[in-house]
Amino acid sequence: MPTLDAILQRLRAMGDPERAAHNQGFFKTAPGEYAAGDRFLGVRVPLVRQLVREYRGLDLQTLPGLLNSPWHEVRLFALLTMVDMFSRANQAGREAVYGLYMQHRQGVNNWDLVDVSAPGIVGRWLWRRDRSPLLRLADADSLWERRIAVMATFHFIRKGDFHTTMELSERLLADPEDLIHKAVGWMLREVGKRNREVEEAFLRAHCRAMPRTMLRYAIEKFPPDLRRRYMHPD
Repeated sequence: MPTLDAILQRLRAMGDPERAAHNQGFFKTAPGEYAAGDRFLGVRVPLVRQLVREYRGLDLQTLPGLLNSPWHEVRLFALLTMVDMFSRANQAGREAVYGLYMQHRQGVNNWDLVDVSAPGIVGRWLWRRDRSPLLRLADADSLWERRIAVMATFHFIRKGDFHTTMELSERLLADPEDLIHKAVGWMLREVGKRNREVEEAFLRAHCRAMPRTMLRYAIEKFPPDLRRRYMHPD
């Protein structure tokens, strides 16, 4: 089995300094920004996914060290590996992956890391289970935990179950973070793709109170006249 150092060496070899510099700005890593201190090697996501396939069969016990890495792409590799593990595991294996994810969720600390992992691990595990962990995450101080809660419901939406998405969307209406507004609006839009009436019922009740970014994301695919109606309801 490859060690943490071996995986880091492979990822370093794939890195591009120009891409790393661009990502430092794109992912808001400067002091005071949402991902302050995150560090990039400049590895393209398809190459990270390629390495995940190459190292399929990695021991679960290797992953905490990867999730605690200061390098973004190392944490991305760990999370994509966990999604892959979960998809192929039996019940006990899935429980172990979910438990590890929740135990080390401090390493899931940028929006792309949340988005590639929360639906396929947290959402899939909680699909037919008690969803109260999502309510606790939605009330957390951490921006990333709140985003995990919202994005986990993407799995439910794909299954035609919208209740938890709507509950969390209402719960997060007053959230101060733009990245939460975007996530909630995106999930509302996904609900609307499958059931427009469910989304519009939420919009009719809450469009006046919704942050503008959340509302714009939610109605992005609506016809222009309907978008205008929700953007200017009075």
